[in-house]
Amino acid sequence: MTEPTPKSTTIDTSVAHSARVWNYWLGGKDHYPADQAAGDAYSSKYPNIVPFAGESRAFLRRTVTYLTKEAGIRQFIDLGAGLPTSNNTHEVAQRIAPECRVVYVDHDPIVLLHVHALRTSTKEGATAYVQTDMRNTEEVLAGAAKTLDMTQPIALVINDVLGHIVDWQSALGLVRRLVDQLPAGSYLALSHSTAADDLHRKVQEEYNTSGAIPYILREPSVTVQLFDGTDLVEPGFTSWPRWRPDPTTGTLTDRAGWGGVARIR
Repeated sequence: MTEPTPKSTTIDTSVAHSARVWNYWLGGKDHYPADQAAGDAYSSKYPNIVPFAGESRAFLRRTVTYLTKEAGIRQFIDLGAGLPTSNNTHEVAQRIAPECRVVYVDHDPIVLLHVHALRTSTKEGATAYVQTDMRNTEEVLAGAAKTLDMTQPIALVINDVLGHIVDWQSALGLVRRLVDQLPAGSYLALSHSTAADDLHRKVQEEYNTSGAIPYILREPSVTVQLFDGTDLVEPGFTSWPRWRPDPTTGTLTDRAGWGGVARIR
């Protein structure tokens, strides 16, 4: 098992960070010149990375909407929350059911700096933040238990962050340890980026050698294993735009990322 990264409060703004580069592509304002330079270097070679980021965010919005409105979930753990932007998990869930309780988990000090934006809540619900490496699953669950009733169904949201775990077996084991600890009737909502084409893979590999935290693109035939032992809800594990599209869903690609929602037995 990979050892968890120690907590840090130091923010190195001289090196691009994936959460800040992602924020830049999403049109946010929480990034530094190094992040902008890395983002521009990537998008100049592969412009579709910018709409891909939006597709991933839209997938999150639709899955949280489904979980709250149709599955009746009122408790969420959002793993690897990243920097706040529009339609954060608690905002989507609490618009539908104000009593929803959401725990964000991240170990990035830059996220901690902006955590106030993730801790707004309706008076009926609650939001909280656990600063820990997502690989430290015992600490994730112990932190969540301070806000959530761990005997009642919980939606575990893992949106496009497992690529940061380079070793596949470690990523698989992380999901398994968390899913096995959640009560029956809980849900797993998960997505993972894949290579849209050979150029996308080449540019990502160049980015991974830039000094930034790498992200490993994996094939859907591999990442679907993350749902082993659960029951996928319709339409199953599929590309982001094909998962319960709504009138705002684009049709740019069928390859950038895949995801799904599954009920935990």
